[in-house]
Amino acid sequence: MSAFKAMVIDKTDAGQNVGIREFNEADLMDGDVTVRVSHSTLNYKDGLALTGKAPVVRRFPMIPGVDLAGTVEASSNPDFKPGDAVVLNGWGLGETHLGAYAEKVRVKGDWLIPLPEGLSPQQAMAVGTAGYTAMLCLMALERHGLRPERGPAVVTGAVGGVGSVAVALLAKAGWHVIASTGRPEEADYLKSLGASEIIERSELTGPAKPLAKERWAAGVDTVGSTTLANVLAMTRYGGAVAACGLAGGMDLPGTVAPFILRNVSLLGVDSVMAPKALRIEAWSRIARELDHEKLAAMTSTIPLDGVMEAGQEIVAGRIRGRVVVEIG
Repeated sequence: MSAFKAMVIDKTDAGQNVGIREFNEADLMDGDVTVRVSHSTLNYKDGLALTGKAPVVRRFPMIPGVDLAGTVEASSNPDFKPGDAVVLNGWGLGETHLGAYAEKVRVKGDWLIPLPEGLSPQQAMAVGTAGYTAMLCLMALERHGLRPERGPAVVTGAVGGVGSVAVALLAKAGWHVIASTGRPEEADYLKSLGASEIIERSELTGPAKPLAKERWAAGVDTVGSTTLANVLAMTRYGGAVAACGLAGGMDLPGTVAPFILRNVSLLGVDSVMAPKALRIEAWSRIARELDHEKLAAMTSTIPLDGVMEAGQEIVAGRIRGRVVVEIG
């Protein structure tokens, strides 16, 4: 069987060893579709996997990378044929199943969706799990009945991948967007995406009160921990916060006061195991509603051999927006 180029994480007594090497196609995992990968992306989770800062990788050796865009090379799945352009997000890719930082993957066809009409593979990976998660958050808020006329929407971690796309999507949908960031020098960048106000991260990082002054009707939180507790305490009566990240920690040091005194709702958003119908809906809306010029403005591109350095940067909070990884 043929060999191909891949980034591989091996476990050693000293920790992890990460490097690009030849990988044999015979060693790919089970699946009914083989995809020739053209592009991937870099998410916070990818950074954690690459650096070993969190136990994202569950088997070794592992090819990291949780997102891919590419072309079907071989398929025994009736929904896909050679030549089809496809996208994959999540489903344990890069965690329990050999992932996307490779020229080939073999996966279950049920994990794939067709490349959305109106997006190139590069644009799809500029969106990636981060942008797709941002759309799932917007959809969750809408299903809760929230609309822009109810008041502002706050986005935490706004300079990051999920945050950047969330700002752009919410602004396009008509929301007055308040962007929270620890990098005030990026204010012009956030305003270019559609943010109406910029607030310092420090406003949301102190110990959370049970209730605070009502400031917003909706929120997209990528941080968790004290930040999320403060966002909930400042949410208006009947509002909701879509929580999708834990960059600040997995704990939630708040109280039940926002829920039982202000009828606030906390909406959990998962992108890894989302049903196929929901994925297709989210990606279709992204193709229609996300401004391609704003997407390009928040995106940089790196080769596969630049991923390790970029992974260290994203974990350190020094990456702005989205990073596309060219594979093929």
